[in-house]
Amino acid sequence: MFDLDGTLVDTSPDIVGAVETLRSECGLEPAGERQVLEWVGEGAPVLVERALADAPGPAGRPAALDRFLAIYRGRCVRESRPYPGVRELVGRLAALRPLAVLTNKPEALARLVLEGLDLDHHFRMLVAGDTLASRKPDPEGLRWICSRLGVPVAEVALVGDSRVDAETARAARCRLALVSWGFERPEVLARYPADLRPGSAGELGAWLGLEPGAGERPTGA
Repeated sequence: MFDLDGTLVDTSPDIVGAVETLRSECGLEPAGERQVLEWVGEGAPVLVERALADAPGPAGRPAALDRFLAIYRGRCVRESRPYPGVRELVGRLAALRPLAVLTNKPEALARLVLEGLDLDHHFRMLVAGDTLASRKPDPEGLRWICSRLGVPVAEVALVGDSRVDAETARAARCRLALVSWGFERPEVLARYPADLRPGSAGELGAWLGLEPGAGERPTGA
């Protein structure tokens, strides 16, 4: 199972752009990329609440959330791109075993990103932030996917980039790969145990049982 933002796809330019547009419309100064990315990871309602914490009036109000989703929907694949090697990685993995996406992004937007970048056909299932009653780090979504695919949780590898993913894997008691190219700060990731901390898609693929592909070399080669 793969997280989406910061793991499969670098969605940061479009997320940051949408948040900064919302803040501007609310009369606020730009927050900056680093700050916005620190707000990401626990779903759109939490992101909007954090983004407007310094605004007059109640932060996270429904109108502000709806406005953010509309802004982001209009640009969600304008600048977002899969991370290097990810497209080939999931294509090769999908031929061997079932893949799923487990994200806190709203389902409609997650589908737009996956379809817009031609990644959707690699994944058998998608569980997003509003698919079920709970979202990561609650392990319900991970277990729900497992039950429908007939895969024991112990045989799952969750690939993510954040403390939320680490806490999800710990709660579910599954294997975890924390990629180094995502949104979370390295010092935060260092606090959490992981089975692998890959620095490239090739390294991740080798851990998942793939032979090195064209242009790839095993770590240390």
